Amino acid sequence: MTGTAEPEPPPPPGTAESGPLKGRWVTVRPAVEADVPRLAEIRATPEVYARWRGDDDLAAEIRGSMAELGAAYLAIEWDGRVIGAIQWAAEEDPEYSHASMDVFLDPTVHGRGLGEDAVRTLCAHLVDDHGFHRLVIDPAADNAAAIRCYTKVGFRPVGIMRQYERDPHGWHDGLLMDLLAAELVR
Repeated sequence: MTGTAEPEPPPPPGTAESGPLKGRWVTVRPAVEADVPRLAEIRATPEVYARWRGDDDLAAEIRGSMAELGAAYLAIEWDGRVIGAIQWAAEEDPEYSHASMDVFLDPTVHGRGLGEDAVRTLCAHLVDDHGFHRLVIDPAADNAAAIRCYTKVGFRPVGIMRQYERDPHGWHDGLLMDLLAAELVR
C-alpha cells in the first residue's frame, strides 16, 4: 500500500453532479455563486414574486437554497444565459421513495416551451440516473400555465390541497400532481 487513498469514482454520466444536463433547448446545471444576482433578478419580477414571494434579501435566500440543496438546486440556461432555476428533493424513506420538484422561469421567456424542456430534462435525470419511480410537483391551483406545462411532461392531477399556501391576500389552494416513471413524456 502506498498510503494514498483510492480516488472516488466519478458520478454516472449525464447526472447534474457530473456536469450539465442537456435538454432539447435548455441546459440544466448546478447553480453557482455567479448565478445568484441573475436568479434574484428573476425572482424579483412581479410574475415570479407573486408565486414564489420571499425574504427582503432574495440573493441571501437563493444562497441558502443552494447551500441546503447543493447539486439539487439547478440553474436553467438558454441561449447562453440563465433564465431560471429548478430544484428537487428526495424522500429517502424506502417505503415512500419519491422526488419533489419546483421551478421558476424568467417571464420574458414564458410560452416558448423552455419550462417544459427544463422540467422534462430534470424528470428524465431523476428517473434514469436516480431511479425514482414517482415524482411530484405542487403548483398553485390557479396557475393554469404551470399546470399545462407539467401536464405536457406527463404529470397528472392527484387532488386539491385546500388552503395549502398563504400569501399576503390569504390562503389559497394547491394542486398536487404526480408522474410515474413510465408516464414521462420524453
